[in-house]
Amino acid sequence: MTVRTEVLLLFLGMALVTYLPRMLPIVVLSRFRLPPLVLRWLEFIPAAVLSALLAQGLLLDGGQLSLPPGNPALLAALPAFAVAIWTRSLMGTVLAGIAAMALLRAFA
Repeated sequence: MTVRTEVLLLFLGMALVTYLPRMLPIVVLSRFRLPPLVLRWLEFIPAAVLSALLAQGLLLDGGQLSLPPGNPALLAALPAFAVAIWTRSLMGTVLAGIAAMALLRAFA
């Protein structure tokens, strides 16, 4: 098996582009003591990013706002959201969302 130089360089470049944005903040910020307010603010970033991605995926279809009844994904998200709040179980939330979407597709 031969390895082409271009492909190897491409993979190395992709690894570098993936790795650097993750490591640079850790390396740079590890030298400073961040104020508690900044640390508290940083704790909200994962939830904010996930909410933005989820809202876009649930509310938009082809760049247009898509509300029920034409949006089964949004309808399936409602029971999944309820299970997430009630149980705080990732597995239960995923299973509820899958079951709700399957039922909506089967009976729609």
